[in-house]
Order: sequence, then C-alpha cells, then structure tokens
Amino acid sequence: MEKRKFFVTVAGNIGSGKSTLTRLISDKFEWIPFYESVTDNPYLKDFYANMKRWSFNLQIYFLAHRFKIHKEITELDKSVIQDRSIYEDVEIFAKNLHKLGRMENRDYETYTSLFTEMTHYLKHPDLLIYLRTDIETLLKQIKLRGRDFEKNIEKNYLEELNGSYEEWIQRYKFGKCLVIESDNIDFVKSDNDLSYIVELVKKELFTDGPLFYSE
Repeated sequence: MEKRKFFVTVAGNIGSGKSTLTRLISDKFEWIPFYESVTDNPYLKDFYANMKRWSFNLQIYFLAHRFKIHKEITELDKSVIQDRSIYEDVEIFAKNLHKLGRMENRDYETYTSLFTEMTHYLKHPDLLIYLRTDIETLLKQIKLRGRDFEKNIEKNYLEELNGSYEEWIQRYKFGKCLVIESDNIDFVKSDNDLSYIVELVKKELFTDGPLFYSE
C-alpha cells in the first residue's frame, strides 16, 4: 500500500458483519480500527426493550460518540477503518424510528437539526464499504453472536433498515462506494473471500475509476 492516509468506513445493517470485516481489513493493511460503541453503550438494552421511550436518547448518544470518533480519525496522521459511519445514524436509524412511530416529530426534528450542524464540517471517508445482506442472513448472524438485548429484534425492523440502506447507497455522494454482496461469501472462514474483498478495496483506493462500484 502507498504511504498515504486513508479513511475507510464499513456500513451495513445489524448483524451484517461490519465489526468483523473492520478488524480483518485493519489487520491486512495495518490500519487503526475504530469500532461502534456496543458493549459499553448505556442505552441499547433499554432501547430494545422499549424503542419509543429510548430512541431519542440512543440516537443522541450514538451521534455524540461517532462525532467524537470522526474528529479523532481526521486528526490522526495514520490510515483508519471505521465500523459504521456517522451518516448512517440520520440516514438509516433515526429516519426509520421516526417512520415507524418510535421517535416523535419534535425529537426527530431536533436530532436532524443537531446532526446537520455537527457534521457540516466533517471530512468525508475516502471509501465507504457497504455490506449488502439479506434478512435471513442477518437473523442467523444476530442469533449466532448471542447478545441478549438483540434477541427480540423484529424482522420487520430489519427489513425497514435494509430498505433505507438501499435508498441511501443509491444516492451516496460523499466519496467512493464499494458494495459487497455478502450473503454468498464468508470473509471470516475463507481466505479467498477475504482476499477478494481486499483486492476490491485496493482497486477503489488506487484508481480513479467510477464513484459507485458494485460486485
């Protein structure tokens, strides 16, 4: 890899394998990984028990956490890879909570206004990797990792999130976007599958090819 600073982020639905791919790519390229706040998140358990009550609190927590991480990333002089981007909070999760009636209008308007002001001056990632994953795969992987607070996630909720991801990816304009069809590959157990993704990442970072690339 050239001695340049890269900012790469991995996007995808709950259970798509973002954290794992972040770790594997960081190992391959010797990049600094930044992970989503899950185990130390003070709101997730309450949120999954009562989404309407805790949706605003959770989204504000994630916004503050990811804004802090995003600033740290841009201030570093080394390449980084991030587990979930700050843009997914407003484009996917807050939007769906509002759409499903689990976030009130005034809370959603306050949140989106705050998001816009906070992110206006942030540096965009050089590359966004989107893990496109179908519902059955998501449900299987969520079950396998066995987090208690995720055991009651509704299938309909995941379907709504997937729909929002597809809409967002089609109009993503902040930088290059690499879409990985992840249902039929296993980048954890297969070195070939991981190498395939690594080569796609290299291609996107070191060529002036199309803004949007799907494989």
